[in-house]
Amino acid sequence: MNPYQMNAYAMALKALGEIIQDYDSDKRFPAYGFGAKLPPDGKISHAFPLNSDSENPNCVAIEGVLEAYFQSLRTVQLYGPTNFAPVINQVARSAADVTDGSQYFVLLMITDGVISDMVQTKEAVINAAALPMSIIIVGVGPAEFDAMEELDGDEVRVSSRGRYAERDIVQFVPFRDYIDRSGNQVLSMARLAKDVLAEIPDQLLSFMKSRCIEPRPALAATPSPALHMQN
Repeated sequence: MNPYQMNAYAMALKALGEIIQDYDSDKRFPAYGFGAKLPPDGKISHAFPLNSDSENPNCVAIEGVLEAYFQSLRTVQLYGPTNFAPVINQVARSAADVTDGSQYFVLLMITDGVISDMVQTKEAVINAAALPMSIIIVGVGPAEFDAMEELDGDEVRVSSRGRYAERDIVQFVPFRDYIDRSGNQVLSMARLAKDVLAEIPDQLLSFMKSRCIEPRPALAATPSPALHMQN
């Protein structure tokens, strides 16, 4: 990605974005960052538009998301903690506006950190499970991702304070499993695509069936990338 140097986030975004972007008809993606102090007053945010336009956070194609990401790195100050709930709730608010089955939302989260707001994140996932929405979490770097595995409720449904998610909506993918030892090359785009999208069809169908929504000829999926800005 010239003239910018591709870091782990950008590499993961490009690889994953090229997989999921074909499921969106207009190729316009709302993109958010989380974990940064924003200019001009240094306010900490965990759900800010990468293009700095809160009225229209959409970027054109994955190349537009990458451009907005690199521009954002020039203006924001990377800052912890790593809170997931705000950006999940941000996308969930959009998903809650769609009640007729005409759209299904896919939130792609790219992060290298542990989750600092696990209780709130579980609550957000439980709430989002009742909406036309799925979440793909991509872990980059060498960190332990036990919390991500917990959110990926394949074995045990996500729960919090006695509430259980009505369906599994989270897929976790450790990006390091798909790149070479130098960290600069995806070993198999086909395998990455297969694993990233493995659960989305069943998650979509489970929601539609639970709401008795009949199939339509042109269902629009709306991917929303979110990048953890803390290094």
